[in-house]
Amino acid sequence: MLRRHRLGVPAFIVTGVYLSALVVAVVVALAAGDLGALWWMTLFAAPDASIQATWLNVLLLTLAGLVVAWALWEFLRGPLTGASAEQDRDTWRLRVALYVAAASTLVNPFLVSWSLWGTVVSFVPMVGVVLLLSPVVGRTRRHVLILLVCGILGYGGAAVGLGLALSGHAVGALGLVAGFGSLIWNVLVLRAQWDNDRFQRATVKYGILALVLPLVLMMAGGLSGVPREVYDDVVAVAGVLAVVWLARSAHDLDAPSAVSVASA
Repeated sequence: MLRRHRLGVPAFIVTGVYLSALVVAVVVALAAGDLGALWWMTLFAAPDASIQATWLNVLLLTLAGLVVAWALWEFLRGPLTGASAEQDRDTWRLRVALYVAAASTLVNPFLVSWSLWGTVVSFVPMVGVVLLLSPVVGRTRRHVLILLVCGILGYGGAAVGLGLALSGHAVGALGLVAGFGSLIWNVLVLRAQWDNDRFQRATVKYGILALVLPLVLMMAGGLSGVPREVYDDVVAVAGVLAVVWLARSAHDLDAPSAVSVASA
């Protein structure tokens, strides 16, 4: 299993260290009734002193930590072992953009806890992904143009809108346009990836899950007995699934050409 991926061993070590620390934090939370360490490790934010260390809260935070550990493994393990597929300069640039976007998404909770302007910065790598990925998966010039317009409106508009909001300016309908644009871009790209044999089906399925799960959780509203603060943060952690999709997309572009698209 570890040797299937080029960086499987170091990825396993890093993920194992995180999981070991997570177990210690869970034990401390249950034994001492202190969620501080577990909160920092799973939600990457200052703990809310008003939240009690109930078994349900500990369970939710632990599940969030497992999602983070999975994202770490998927991101760090690298492409499948074997000779790399032939790549041109545009493909290499796309892989770099995907890895940078995945990394920025993974550390976004730290950026948000430091400054809300960090969220604006996190949209910039996705604009690069839009510009480089759209031509790769677009089937025709018209399709590529639609992808570019939707993606730039979505992620570029989100960055501009959030920057305006943080500066005290009215955003108006820009937020709605950005949300709709990014949703359409993601749907179209995932559909195009499904038909593109350079991407594994598992990669696309994780992308679909990353798109759908946060929406489902938000529509589910409040889980009985779960504080709103914990629930909101767990929904945000579900966004870590985007790291898996971005990283796996980059891995797939560098995978051996003989690898079946159906492999995990």
